[in-house]
Amino acid sequence: MTPIETRNERLAQKMIKNLERRHFEACYCKTSEEAIKKVLELIPEGSSITWGGSATIRETGITKALHEGNYIVMDRDEAPDREAAQEIYRKAFCCDYYLSSANAISEDGVIVNIDGNGNRVAAITFGPKKVIFVIGMNKVAQDVQSALARARSTASPINAARFDIKTPCQADGMCHNCNSAECICNYIHFMRNSHPAGRHIVILLGEDKGF
Repeated sequence: MTPIETRNERLAQKMIKNLERRHFEACYCKTSEEAIKKVLELIPEGSSITWGGSATIRETGITKALHEGNYIVMDRDEAPDREAAQEIYRKAFCCDYYLSSANAISEDGVIVNIDGNGNRVAAITFGPKKVIFVIGMNKVAQDVQSALARARSTASPINAARFDIKTPCQADGMCHNCNSAECICNYIHFMRNSHPAGRHIVILLGEDKGF
């Protein structure tokens, strides 16, 4: 293994223990191929599935694999307009499985996400029977404060640029703690435990995926 692979695997094993202490189910997948296999193992055929705006689950090929499988897939990317996309947001609460990543995760297992509309953090919190996180090891921060800083100063400006949203951070890449009408940091979500126990599953991924 390379030094990076060694570090990721060792850190992931420590984080899995911390996540299990917080009542998550957790595992480590070294590659995207392993992560796809794990997701397909976790989700029974015929299940209803949707996801948020995660770049990670798209980059890994997980969404493509789900489309090709025997599942009821509700994909906001295929919605013809914003109204149809919002209907999928609402249907997420009745899904069997919801997939997401995270903007950051602390070494002791607190997951941090920031939303503009709040649909993702709402579904993570309540509704779908199970939530599966796929989180690249590039998103690990030393503690909760560092995780929040990563979410606001790294993930948010990149996502603003990704969706071409006219915010101050899109203009210069820096968080301005703004109250812009187009702000994408309206809902800040700290997840410190899975409740009910085991509802949330975390797959730590040994690749740099997403933002």
